[in-house]
Amino acid sequence: MILEEYFKDHNANEPHDLRSTSKSIRSILLGIAIDKGFIDNINDPINKYLKNPIPKKNLDVRKEKITIKHLLTMSSGLDCNDWDKKSKGQEDRVYKKKDWLQYTLDLPMVNTPGKESRYCSMGVILMTEIISQSSGMSIMEFADEYLFKSLGIDNVKWGHTSDKEVIASGKRLYMTSRDMAKIGQLILKKGEWNGEQIVSKKWIEESTTPKTKITGIDYCYLWWNIPFTMNEKKIISKTATGNGGQYIIIIPEMDVVAVFTGGAYNSQEDKLAFAIMKDIILPSIKN
Repeated sequence: MILEEYFKDHNANEPHDLRSTSKSIRSILLGIAIDKGFIDNINDPINKYLKNPIPKKNLDVRKEKITIKHLLTMSSGLDCNDWDKKSKGQEDRVYKKKDWLQYTLDLPMVNTPGKESRYCSMGVILMTEIISQSSGMSIMEFADEYLFKSLGIDNVKWGHTSDKEVIASGKRLYMTSRDMAKIGQLILKKGEWNGEQIVSKKWIEESTTPKTKITGIDYCYLWWNIPFTMNEKKIISKTATGNGGQYIIIIPEMDVVAVFTGGAYNSQEDKLAFAIMKDIILPSIKN
């Protein structure tokens, strides 16, 4: 560890709401589910594993063609776009509903699956439920058994900002910065931790390689590829991002893992971490 600082009464032992950074960790969990044989292939249709609930409204033959990969790349074709308040599947609208899974499956189709990527948190919740139903374990139990235990992560909880009772698959992770760094290190070492292959190297490489674009930025399987420029050279980071300033930034070329947490929710100030990386951290270790 090179640098560690906390501000505003935050400390090393306090788990922080990761928001959508949780999505990237769920991507690791899906890779483990495939490694363990709970899930055969991400090209399988979701209805192969998601037995309950099933779509009841807006029935459309295209729904039968939605695969796990479509959920990973935010390209299910459902009317689900968190960045469009008019979208019926926008996360804040869904949070008010009684049954998130049923409501999401009942959304109308606006695209052929795979045609266009739109940022959709509910699709990731469907994917998480697939891990849960296929393994017979809640996502908390699955993560503890197959990921956190091996990494020595035990100061972690799952929760949500919604006032309503939230299903297990819909809860977000609360984790300490040091444990976030362990996740980053796992990615940096291509799934290996202390000599143990926690998740296959193949999955780490595949899940952090660009598959589509969202708002013009390369998107992988719930990971972003965000570029930095140093001395006119482009350096690619494998990055998990969360509203408010939650980041796990891995730069394999420089052997670097950087973690940020923050409270700048729904503000452009949550991008400050990238300026700190570009202007301070990376130049200080470029040699």
